[in-house]
Amino acid sequence: MLDVLHELETTALAELDAQSGSDALEEWRISYLGTKGKLRAVMPLMKSVPPDQKPAVGKRLNEVKTTLETAFREKKDAVADTAEAGPAIDVTEPGFPCGVGRRHVLSRTIDEIVEVFARMGFSVAYGPEVEDEWHNFNALNIPPDHPAREPTDNFYMPGARLLRTQTSTVQIRTMEATQPPLKIIAVGRVYRPDTHDATHFSMFHQVEGLYVDRRVTMVDLKTALFQFARAYFGPGAEVRMRPSFFPFTEPSAEVDMKMKVKGRYQWVELGGCGMVDPNVFEAVGYDPEEWTGYAFGLGIERIAMRKYGIADIRWLYENDARFLRQF
Repeated sequence: MLDVLHELETTALAELDAQSGSDALEEWRISYLGTKGKLRAVMPLMKSVPPDQKPAVGKRLNEVKTTLETAFREKKDAVADTAEAGPAIDVTEPGFPCGVGRRHVLSRTIDEIVEVFARMGFSVAYGPEVEDEWHNFNALNIPPDHPAREPTDNFYMPGARLLRTQTSTVQIRTMEATQPPLKIIAVGRVYRPDTHDATHFSMFHQVEGLYVDRRVTMVDLKTALFQFARAYFGPGAEVRMRPSFFPFTEPSAEVDMKMKVKGRYQWVELGGCGMVDPNVFEAVGYDPEEWTGYAFGLGIERIAMRKYGIADIRWLYENDARFLRQF
């Protein structure tokens, strides 16, 4: 009986070692450990074992059963790990071609705008997107009761803070830290709870310009904006300025450009501009009797739309690869 058990164990382990798939392993389990398997088939032979040998034979039978069950579990785990790992990698085979990435059309537009203004003598300044009311409103001559401070027009946060509504906040921070003359542009994201449509979005990018020196005039402002438009869009760019009002500039104007919207050309506002209000200079410690300056803020999305013929601002944020691959 002991010889039968030894032969059964040896054969079973050899066959188990040769198995490589889960189906084959299950067939082996049924063949050897099932209710009608070979191990169960030798149990009736215990009747013919002499009484004095039954303890040793019974012990050996349990050992064989435990050995086969343990070996089966280990083999099953090994096959499962191999299946999860997937096929072996042949490092000699050629690799799959990888797609070449490219800059987003907005990042590309920002780089182009910065490059044009750099040729005009502007340096780049940056500031935080989460602002306090002093930099976003007070220093920009926006009084506490002004409609621009309403919660419906701003994303307020705890602690009297908010997401900045314009990059003019960077102008204030720069003037607080720098003595004139200065000539900067500020580029970054701004946030306003606007209803989304073809030309409006609740998050967008601005390029804000500021030039402070002695005897700066509205003519300098108009010249800078028209030079930018024609340098960036070409000599045929159609731009206009029309009177407007902003608390932080006086006089003020809107800057419009003709662009195609929904298949037809129309005037679209790019931003606002004007001469820096004396109250803003006083807020940052500049003497308005000595210094004058102009400021402007332009929407980068609308510049990109005009430059690349994009009809809907929402397309810039949908992450549709078919759209983005065009640029």
